[in-house]
Amino acid sequence: MSAATRRPTVAPVDALPLVPVDGVRITTLVDNCSDMLLPDVGLVRRWGLAGTGGAPPVVPAQFASGGTAWDLLRAEHGFSALVEIHHDGAARRILFDAGASRDCLVDNLDRLGLPCDGFEAVVISHGHVDHVMGLEGLARRIGRRHLLVVLHPEAWTRRRLVSPSGSLELSTLSRQTVEGAGFAVVEGRRPSFLLDDRLLVTGEVERVTDFETGMPPVHEAWRDGAWQPDRLVHDDQAVVLNVRDRGLVILTGCGHAGIVNIIRQSTRTTGISRLHAICGGLHLRSGPVVERMIAELVAVAPAAVVAGHCTSWEAQRALASALPAAFLPNAVGSTFVFTGLPEVQPEGSRA
Repeated sequence: MSAATRRPTVAPVDALPLVPVDGVRITTLVDNCSDMLLPDVGLVRRWGLAGTGGAPPVVPAQFASGGTAWDLLRAEHGFSALVEIHHDGAARRILFDAGASRDCLVDNLDRLGLPCDGFEAVVISHGHVDHVMGLEGLARRIGRRHLLVVLHPEAWTRRRLVSPSGSLELSTLSRQTVEGAGFAVVEGRRPSFLLDDRLLVTGEVERVTDFETGMPPVHEAWRDGAWQPDRLVHDDQAVVLNVRDRGLVILTGCGHAGIVNIIRQSTRTTGISRLHAICGGLHLRSGPVVERMIAELVAVAPAAVVAGHCTSWEAQRALASALPAAFLPNAVGSTFVFTGLPEVQPEGSRA
């Protein structure tokens, strides 16, 4: 069986250790913000005019004369990231989420000069429309490749938002359409491993904190023939990597399970207590939940906190204030580089 069709390894109750990697590069492909004037800072390489991550492609300017026009990266209310791991001199890639629209993901891959067909799997954080709809554009681009799509079985659930003025039903991911496009669907509630046990998919996250209560009551799901409150969004899952001698790197889509719950489950599953970085959406707005979450993060002291997508400006400001050395703003095209410590050669050996 080829790497592209290999099924994930399901973690047993006493989980196997998460195999460490030499380094991880997480590139934001879809997010709510695009800024080509951000410079490189510390662990992040920025795409645009001020960073070293690549320059905007030049395009013809039909309504202007002289100068330069660019084909800039697009931002939308959605999320997708390229996860590239490095181990033993090899690089392997998966796609995490696919954004909100058909074409934003593939168009941004083109602008970044990244191929669309080098992924070993697509991991879906949850079934909300702003994380899955780019699968259509990806399927049109790569054709029927039997690429793995790893998700929780509740990702297919119909959902809606209810307000005093009415209700808005969200688009629902269709298993029939996804499989009909050539993807190989793998469902699971339990933790599982990809890339030869080097990448952990958390599966359903246990809710153990008393302050991470999920979505507001306006979020509902169609279950047992009726609309019911759906605060917990049980299909929410994250991916986790173990960077050698640094600790865990956790990537979330929206973090509906609560980032503290996700951290605790990740440490329980892997047996690794050291947290190196958190990236992705945290679905935080304002209020006591932000204060409690920040207190927990300050205690574990990650080296990097990249809070994007559904993390409000108020929550980002609070994170930047509490963790000034770790906080890094996200933007489409940003690549966050997490590298393990160099191996110490025994005395008298040759490199």
